[in-house]
Amino acid sequence: MSTMAMPQPTASEAAVRYLITNYSPKGNKVGWLMMASILVEAWDLYSIAFVLIFIKEQYNPSALMLGLAAAGTQGGALIGALLGGWLSDKIGRRVMFLTTMVMFIVLALAQAFVPDITWLIVIRFLLGIPLGSDISTGYTYIMESMAKGEREVMGNRWQFMFAVGEVLTIGVIVIFLLIDMQHEMLWRVTLGLGAVPALIILIMRHDVPETAVWLVQKGRYREAKQVAREMFNDNLDMLPDHDVEMPKVSTRDFLTDLRKDPIRWRATLYGWIACFVQASEFSTFAFYLPVLFVMVGVSSVLGINLVTMALFSFAALSGWVGPLLTPKIGHRGISIAGFAIVLAALLVAAFALYTDNKILLPFAAAAMLWGHYWDASNCMTIPTMVARPKYRGTASGFAYMFVKLPSFLAIFLFPTVFAAIGQANATLMVAIFPLIGLLAAIFILPEVYGYEND
Repeated sequence: MSTMAMPQPTASEAAVRYLITNYSPKGNKVGWLMMASILVEAWDLYSIAFVLIFIKEQYNPSALMLGLAAAGTQGGALIGALLGGWLSDKIGRRVMFLTTMVMFIVLALAQAFVPDITWLIVIRFLLGIPLGSDISTGYTYIMESMAKGEREVMGNRWQFMFAVGEVLTIGVIVIFLLIDMQHEMLWRVTLGLGAVPALIILIMRHDVPETAVWLVQKGRYREAKQVAREMFNDNLDMLPDHDVEMPKVSTRDFLTDLRKDPIRWRATLYGWIACFVQASEFSTFAFYLPVLFVMVGVSSVLGINLVTMALFSFAALSGWVGPLLTPKIGHRGISIAGFAIVLAALLVAAFALYTDNKILLPFAAAAMLWGHYWDASNCMTIPTMVARPKYRGTASGFAYMFVKLPSFLAIFLFPTVFAAIGQANATLMVAIFPLIGLLAAIFILPEVYGYEND
């Protein structure tokens, strides 16, 4: 009786599998360096929420123009996520994460010198392109430079970094308010300061090499061996000492490949859903918390900033704890718990608004942020991790697109919804998003913690 021999993996496939399943001593350091760029995005995306009142005071724009100023970066990031992920697979991770930081430095400074609201909208839209690109590239780099398990914990820390960035942003604005900085100077300096951490990250990233996995996928074996020696002290002996021509891949190939593996497909589908609903719940309720507190008369403008800073400090703790729990309860566990907490918190927040309970609202907001920083923690990690390495940048960009699309629409349109149906009804409406996420985590997401791919 004859048996059919299983096809032997090529040298490239063997090398990729070897790199993915082995520990990288420098992976943790590199992972934090990639995560650091989220501080830059957090600064820009959320500083605008705290200075909109001063921009409105100076230019008195229409609600449409003000909404575009707030949401413009999200719209640009939508394009940047798709373009950046695709380019990351085409021209490399290192080229992309260096280019995006240079672009951000230039554009962050430019928005501090805009002559009117129209130019502010244009600059902020352009600014979103490198922001969206950098996240997708950074996630790809993390998944290719760290060992399984560790890469997932690091990837899930993006919400912690967002919270740290938000707290730093609010802290700087509070200082500016306390020294009574002139309002036009305040918003211009605040937006322009985003260039400072970007410059620091650019300098620190300068000597970070291309990932060995990407080089192997492109047939650049000599460079891959050199990088592996530097990062892993490994010569990748399974590879020849010369470069080879590799077949090109396309976005269509990525989408077709997803459907071949039920686990990969279900995990990716969940990632897209989770990205969409977590961004929707945050960009509606949490993004506009300062505005909401003012509208219901919680405190003064300075008091609002202090309360919001305390809330995001609490959220940072959640963003740190969630990834540490992931190895114990898995991706499904952290997702189910997070969405359930957000759902309950939003229902309590709606009740507080219906009953004009100003004391209860900040506590409901704190619970909402705690749950959000859990349910959002792995929505980028999962689809990037389960993708085949040759599609990993594209997979990360696709996932981030599902974050940026609802973020743009929600930040742009939610104030109109607020005005049309009231704060309480709008908050109750937002609860549909964590409900969808909870159902997706229960019925769609397979447990993929420690998932191995080739």
